[in-house]
Amino acid sequence: MKLSTREIHLSPAVLVLVFSIATASDIISTNKSLRDSEILVSNDKRFIFGFFSPENSTNRYVGIMFNIQSPTVVWVANREKPLQDSSGRVKISEDGNLVILNTQNKSIWSSSISPAVRNSTAQLLDAGNLVLKDSSNGRVLWESFRDPSDSFLQTMKIGIDKNTNTTNLLTSWTSPSDPSSGSFSAGIQPDTIPQIFIWKNGKPHWRSGPWNKQIFIGVPDMTSFYLNGFDLVNDNKGTAYLSFLYANQVEMAFFTLNSTGFLQQKYLDPSKNDWEVTWEFPVTECDFYGKCGPFGSCDPKSSPICSCLDGFKPKSEEEWGKGNWTSGCIRKTMLESERNSSNLEQGKQDWFLKLQSVKVPDSAIWVPFADEDCHKGCLSNFSCIAYSNHIGIGCMHWEGSLLDVQKFSTGGADLFLRLSYSELDQKREYKVVIAIIVPVGAIILAIFGYISCKYLAKRRGWKRRSEILLRESLPNYYKENMITEDINQAKFEEVLVYNFDILANATEDFHLSSKLGQGGFGPVYKGKLPDGQEIAVKRLSQSSGQGLQEFMNEVVVISKLQHRNLVKLFGCCIERGEKMLVYEYMPKRSLDAYLFGSQQQEEQFLDWSKRVVIIEGIGRGLLYLHRDSRLRIIHRDLKASNILLDEQLNPKISDFGMARIFAGNQDQANTSRVVGTYGYMAPEYAMEGRFSEKSDVYSFGVLLLEVISGRRNTSFRQDDCALSLLAYAWKCWNENKIVELVDLKITDQHLEKEIMRCVHVGLLCVQEYAEDRPNVSTILSMLTREIDDLPSPKQPAFTTRPSLSKKSTSRCQGSVNNVTVTIMEGR
Repeated sequence: MKLSTREIHLSPAVLVLVFSIATASDIISTNKSLRDSEILVSNDKRFIFGFFSPENSTNRYVGIMFNIQSPTVVWVANREKPLQDSSGRVKISEDGNLVILNTQNKSIWSSSISPAVRNSTAQLLDAGNLVLKDSSNGRVLWESFRDPSDSFLQTMKIGIDKNTNTTNLLTSWTSPSDPSSGSFSAGIQPDTIPQIFIWKNGKPHWRSGPWNKQIFIGVPDMTSFYLNGFDLVNDNKGTAYLSFLYANQVEMAFFTLNSTGFLQQKYLDPSKNDWEVTWEFPVTECDFYGKCGPFGSCDPKSSPICSCLDGFKPKSEEEWGKGNWTSGCIRKTMLESERNSSNLEQGKQDWFLKLQSVKVPDSAIWVPFADEDCHKGCLSNFSCIAYSNHIGIGCMHWEGSLLDVQKFSTGGADLFLRLSYSELDQKREYKVVIAIIVPVGAIILAIFGYISCKYLAKRRGWKRRSEILLRESLPNYYKENMITEDINQAKFEEVLVYNFDILANATEDFHLSSKLGQGGFGPVYKGKLPDGQEIAVKRLSQSSGQGLQEFMNEVVVISKLQHRNLVKLFGCCIERGEKMLVYEYMPKRSLDAYLFGSQQQEEQFLDWSKRVVIIEGIGRGLLYLHRDSRLRIIHRDLKASNILLDEQLNPKISDFGMARIFAGNQDQANTSRVVGTYGYMAPEYAMEGRFSEKSDVYSFGVLLLEVISGRRNTSFRQDDCALSLLAYAWKCWNENKIVELVDLKITDQHLEKEIMRCVHVGLLCVQEYAEDRPNVSTILSMLTREIDDLPSPKQPAFTTRPSLSKKSTSRCQGSVNNVTVTIMEGR
């Protein structure tokens, strides 16, 4: 799997130094400070220390980076207090501390050593560790390894040390453009059997399972091969730490906790000079902590993925049926040890059911029993409800609830679950019944085999039954919000219904490596059908009421739409409680990756001619939806991430889950269920719930300005000049400085008039009042100069903020939320 590295921006002077590092120093002393235009370089040239700006940010930070073509940040000093300009300095203060000073010569970050030291020096070591030493005796006073950011480097220690009362955790960035502490943290939970944990806002998000002195047994693919120099020290007294050191220290690799909560091992591929992800967790839905609740077991290859352990039943059948498993399961039969002693039958006692290859539950209790005594010790302890005996760990007991159990294909451990004696009787009865049923069933299957083959051969009849099932499985969610006349016209005759197993095989059981992205109602996976056809599978959250209407919209709407600038729907799947949509696969992914994300570096650059093709293609697709298709469609969620690109970078509009069908004589409609994405929603729709063709035109205008500028509408939090891209475009228009709006990568000055015209059209599309905006047909005529004279645009919506004090207007702050809003009450 290939992931792009975190993009950072160094000052020009620093870039020069990167290429002349032979003369750079690795030390800061009392008489030598480090300015924004300078760097430290480790002796082996692997790491640099200096100033940087993350992607889409003008803030300046001080950090340690891998010294490669695109420097990768692994530690940030002032992550909570960025510098606002390039006049910062790093120096040794009078009390011996390493400090970062701003323009006013005030400290915004310090190593905070105490007591003071007269003479100290800071040095960047070959391991990527920045250390502050007492120059008189070489004693280490402070080091960056004791205060990690989001990255875990070789020889660094992550864990808890009770002796020094310190805790070393990895803490994610808030976002790729903001290194402040995010929602996720990772580290070692010591207890008696250490585990790696990822926490989200302090609550468990993922865990590795116990350490057996070689591997973490809750990571199914982890073998001695994956050891990679791991060393875990545990004194069983609350102090434990994890470190690693590769045998081949020439290799450049590290672990990182990204802003979305994934713990990744990255290795630098010298042939590509880029990072490859070689290890990542969580992988499947079952990896998320406590997915199936207490006494529930998760199997990513089953559908549904959650089931109760043997001898247990759902605590809430209603919630379980809806796919909400968090309440977990309860016992069907009370344990013999829990019954009143007067009712306990002589000679009957609890027994243990063996569960093979599982991720053992959390909160294991290590007990000093020999192997043969682990079972006896649990049986004699009425509080013990399960045990496991694993090489390298020994005997583990569990009391209370069993949480975060997962079924593995290979690996894991054997868990012995305590059940009532009556459950054992039932097991024996089942075996007798099975012995009778199997031969009888084989005869019945043989008889029905012939009938089934004939039945499956009748493709048309089978498809009609599937269509009826599809309608009946999703009652009312669609009918209540759509126009009945148009629904009746849009039948399901042309929709291919796929078998669940075919899609599971095509996507490698919906493995994370096949995942293309995550939408508002579920993940999207890349797959390949047996005939070689590449597909994209959108999998809605299983058994969820949320998303049913969107599923129906896509099935009904897209199946009847055929246009070169609309994504093609191949079919759907409704087996096993699933709701999946199958689309054509778009190899170049989405437009937002090229405009704002990694693709703008990894793939070919979007020059102006390509951008024009994309703009006009989106317009023609929108024109087809509004005027040329027999079903008049309002998309309602047009944005860069919903524009997919084919091999030739031709655009195709996707995601019709929020679309609405209009009757032939209908111009607008109202809704109390406002859906869409902040930054793209027209004001009359966001505030009053009124939508029409003109609300799509507004979204197109925002998208047009984003294509021209290469910036998100919501990326202006730190700009002093505007609240949003629309406000900035309006400011540039009024000051006749359109060139400042245009993406810096577009350098051809001969295109100025053409770009100016596109900006003009974009501003016409985002005018505050719907009646002032042109329709899509007029927009295309304006862009292609069929209409030469354009009216002057009026001020766009959402470009001013009322009642701001002078202090608050010094910086523009806007929402950076780019997620889809599913429900919002309109007036």
